[in-house]
Amino acid sequence: MRYFIALSYNGKHYHGWQTQPNAVTVQQTIEKALSTLLRENISILGAGRTDAGVHARLMYAHFDISEAIDTKALVYQLNSFLPKDIAIKDIYPVNDHAHARFDAVRRSYAYWVTSFKDPFLFDYAYYLRADLDIAAMNKAAEILLETEDFQCFSKSNTDVKTYICDVQKAYWQEEGSLLVFNITADRFLRNMVRAVVGTLLEVGLDRCSIAQFKEVLASKDRRQAGVSVPAQGLYLTEVQYPKNVFL
Repeated sequence: MRYFIALSYNGKHYHGWQTQPNAVTVQQTIEKALSTLLRENISILGAGRTDAGVHARLMYAHFDISEAIDTKALVYQLNSFLPKDIAIKDIYPVNDHAHARFDAVRRSYAYWVTSFKDPFLFDYAYYLRADLDIAAMNKAAEILLETEDFQCFSKSNTDVKTYICDVQKAYWQEEGSLLVFNITADRFLRNMVRAVVGTLLEVGLDRCSIAQFKEVLASKDRRQAGVSVPAQGLYLTEVQYPKNVFL
């Protein structure tokens, strides 16, 4: 039987989501807990592969097991067994062909920026002491909705078949002392969100005009875009699936 796990995690102490040799990852930690509790070798596959230091408010993964399980009991057991920086929200039975990565129709990320030195946000936001032109940043962000090819924001030497993404939302908003960038798309390229944010901040700092921003997109050249912002400010916030995935 196949199940989806809904979970969240603080990525500070993990070398990303995906299992790697000689590094502690979120996937590896959950697989170990599941295998111990279910007394069966369990592998999970996530909806995405967040980088080292990136957080997830909502991530999905799927796993297979030979017999039906008590999902509520397993949620309780996993939360008792796992470290405090990983939380299991729920476990759902799904159809046998459901896939946490390939069946996802859209994903959303948020990136936190703060212009105030805050010891409680040190590991959870990008501290940038500068006055930003938020209106210009939002004007540039709107251009992303009209763009198809995002190669300029993709990490170099990435093995992907296409750089085409359907960005459906992209905007900045102030939330108290935070400036938050929200973006939703059907898929994201490796390092894409952090590169987008870095380039939009160049617009906000008046180092890149709207016309130049359009030129960056047209160039398809990662070297023309801004630097990638630090990982600790990035959050995977939502993953959405068609209703027929769930039983």
